[in-house]
Amino acid sequence: MDPTNFIPQALPIPVEWGWFYLFQMLTFILHILVMNVMLGASIIALVHHLRGKAETEPLTKSISVKLPFTIAFAVNFGVAPLLFIQILYGQFIYTSSVLIAVYWLSVVGLVIIAYASAYIYDFSYVSLGSLRTIFIAVTTACLLATAFIYTNNMTLMLSPALWETYFDNPWGTLLNTLDPSVLPRYLHFVASSVAVAGLALALFYRFKVKNDPGAQRWVRHGMNWYAYTTMVQMALGLWFLSALPEHVTDLLLGGSLAHTLIFVTGATIGIFSISNALSYNVGTSAILSLTTIILMIFLRDLVRDAYLAPYFQVSDRVVTGEYLPLVLFILTLAAGLCVVAWMLRTAATDSEVRS
Repeated sequence: MDPTNFIPQALPIPVEWGWFYLFQMLTFILHILVMNVMLGASIIALVHHLRGKAETEPLTKSISVKLPFTIAFAVNFGVAPLLFIQILYGQFIYTSSVLIAVYWLSVVGLVIIAYASAYIYDFSYVSLGSLRTIFIAVTTACLLATAFIYTNNMTLMLSPALWETYFDNPWGTLLNTLDPSVLPRYLHFVASSVAVAGLALALFYRFKVKNDPGAQRWVRHGMNWYAYTTMVQMALGLWFLSALPEHVTDLLLGGSLAHTLIFVTGATIGIFSISNALSYNVGTSAILSLTTIILMIFLRDLVRDAYLAPYFQVSDRVVTGEYLPLVLFILTLAAGLCVVAWMLRTAATDSEVRS
């Protein structure tokens, strides 16, 4: 069956697609950073609780205080890039969302449960005792499940040829298990989250708790998490690369100068960040890591366009020329970022902030 028969017609957009892509990139960078810290920190805390070593309680206590904030910021920062994806690729992501509707709608409940469990983990940290492990495990499991659902949706939208499986399962319970890239992509993301969270912990103890005599221990601890999980992430990246369709892999391995250059540059900088992390150069590692993340986000978008090239070119979108909504959005975004900057500054203080 011709896959193009399943793709809805693209609706006109008010301004040139580049505006939406610019804001999608900017907002997604913010979202992915906070989201990585959220998921990775919960995994790190769970690992320490499972190991049962009392000397790591200062670290898990610190994570417990910050975790509810990171979940809140990750959710709010995730709204804008999702909306921009829907504007640019709505006919694809709306279709895939319908195909996995039961799982897609369950994300709301999963995030609420994760948020509630994180709040209990924070506010009752001392009184919970051994039950801390259960509550952080619930938070981590819900976040991991949410990430897996997102991975399925974001890959299913790229494969209209697989949409015909709807006729075998029209109940909204499809998962993109036929795509060999789904599992390595998911694990690659989880590993990167742990790495970024380790780096975030090192930054926190390096610059915010520097007067604590024991802070240096946690700086080194966070950098070790970053270095070793980044190694794992790169190994998973090779698996992910091999699982991509051949025409996409060819672009990354010499078939396109832009694709190959971004891929090689990002991987090279990532390797340098590992060596700096093992030397406990926190600031340099952070700069190199942020550069790698930005390059890989851009590469991710190029890969998405390569997937969809047989069916769609975003530059072909019809433009109506209505600029007032864009102006209002920019003004609102500027005001919102000012508020968020204040909230981040407040949340980053050493003392607990209760609302």
